[in-house]
Amino acid sequence: MNSTDQTILSCLLASLTEGEQPWLVTVVATIGSSPRPVGSLVAFRADGSQVGSVSGGCVEEDLIARLLAGEFNGPQIYLTDYGVSAEDNEKWGLPCGGRLELAIQQLDTKDLDWVKDAHHAMSTRRTLSRSVSLQSGETQISPAEQFAPLEKTGDTLIHCFGPRHRLLLVGAGQLAANLSTLALAMDYEVLLADSREWALDQWQGPDVEKILGLPDDVVREHAADEHCAVITLSHDPRVDDMALMEALDSACWYVGALGSVRTTEKRIQRLSQLGLSNDALARLHAPVGLSIGSKTTMEIAVSIMAQLTQLRRESKDLAHSAQPAELGAR
Repeated sequence: MNSTDQTILSCLLASLTEGEQPWLVTVVATIGSSPRPVGSLVAFRADGSQVGSVSGGCVEEDLIARLLAGEFNGPQIYLTDYGVSAEDNEKWGLPCGGRLELAIQQLDTKDLDWVKDAHHAMSTRRTLSRSVSLQSGETQISPAEQFAPLEKTGDTLIHCFGPRHRLLLVGAGQLAANLSTLALAMDYEVLLADSREWALDQWQGPDVEKILGLPDDVVREHAADEHCAVITLSHDPRVDDMALMEALDSACWYVGALGSVRTTEKRIQRLSQLGLSNDALARLHAPVGLSIGSKTTMEIAVSIMAQLTQLRRESKDLAHSAQPAELGAR
């Protein structure tokens, strides 16, 4: 299962290969409540079909009509606003006070190379930065050390294409099944690891990649970069501790462990005795998930995904806070 951005790039790639001139629409700024965050993409083909979204649907309906009417033809970037007034918010179904600025570009054969490069980068878990001129539509692609939020400066729009967020679950079971279901719906790539072959054979969750092996080896090979999250769920310290030892000393952005407060205290003591530093131990989210009084496995899964969402949003908001966004500034 590909990420949304990768699916959009696949759509553009197919359209351009067939000689079409599809449109790529990007959310470049928002004010107030917004259905989709800055950097969200949607691709439209000449037949009006679309992949991705920039709102709850009403904006896209109007966009299709304007695109097919030829309002946004040509290689340059067009900037347009939705939700400028209260009447617009009501008309387009945007949240109260919400406002979007969109960048719209019609692509052609000259864009085929960068679309291929961006698609390949996402497939191989690399990050590329696309710099595009608002006046000419000319695109420059360059490698990026890390993913950065979309930025509009002067005549240039800079947009990163990076790897899909990966979630490695250690320990097959009902909680992992519920968590996988939610994570897949929220555009995560989910991997399931277990050293017990019988547990993987009895897996009753959604179709995810299952990996049989020692947990520390699996973390080292599959979940050691800054786009990865690792959560241990096996209830077996011999399994969980091996995974946590490796994950807490890696670049992965989130490490969580299932267990009660008492279990967590014992786990931290063991990991400390095994040589993990205080800084590494401070990265551990345990008991995993937000404290919402969850009891059932699905409730626990909801609390975990809520915590992941909260931390990702805080990280994005922090990155954007360093970049003044003046919607509508030309």
